[in-house]
Amino acid sequence: MIDTGVLYGLTGVALAAMGFRATLLEPEVIRKLLAINIMGVGIFLLMIATAYTGPDTAADPVLHALVLTGIVVAVSATALGLALERRRRDKDGS
Repeated sequence: MIDTGVLYGLTGVALAAMGFRATLLEPEVIRKLLAINIMGVGIFLLMIATAYTGPDTAADPVLHALVLTGIVVAVSATALGLALERRRRDKDGS
């Protein structure tokens, strides 16, 4: 049976790789923003998997705090990117 930390780590790596690939290949800005968010979720999941030390011990609180801060920053950056894209589309008339 596969360990929970390894499963979370592999899932995080897969999400980060899919997000990175889509960031490079997608031509539309909205899709690139979504791909960057997926890549960020993969990195957050990888960090949580790294913080996991087992069922009987407490996880590393520093990595959990970094993930929580990263989520707040990711939401803010996504909102900024969407606002800029909306402004660009309004200016171009598309």
